[in-house]
Amino acid sequence: MEIHVYGKQGCKLCKSAIKKAEVMLKKWDKADQYDVKLIDMETVHGAAEGDYFDVFDIPAVFVMRDEWTVEKRWDGKAPPSDELFSALESDASKTASHINPLFPG
Repeated sequence: MEIHVYGKQGCKLCKSAIKKAEVMLKKWDKADQYDVKLIDMETVHGAAEGDYFDVFDIPAVFVMRDEWTVEKRWDGKAPPSDELFSALESDASKTASHINPLFPG
């Protein structure tokens, strides 16, 4: 699972949002469950993905359930810690509910 931060390489708020997500994941013992990725809006790929998800304010932070499914998003700011935690817990419970007990994994 991933946390995507839509932003730009030199953006201080974007770096802060990435750092906050990484620190909180470690604090909550979830660092091994989530990758935090910068989606650079100044690249063709990043701009196209940002257009797909209607990103207008950076940083935009997304908790992704899968490559194209957004569990929760915050635009123009880093997420408050309690909201990020709730989104991660919700994401984990939805992912777990999709596991077939007869055919796990």
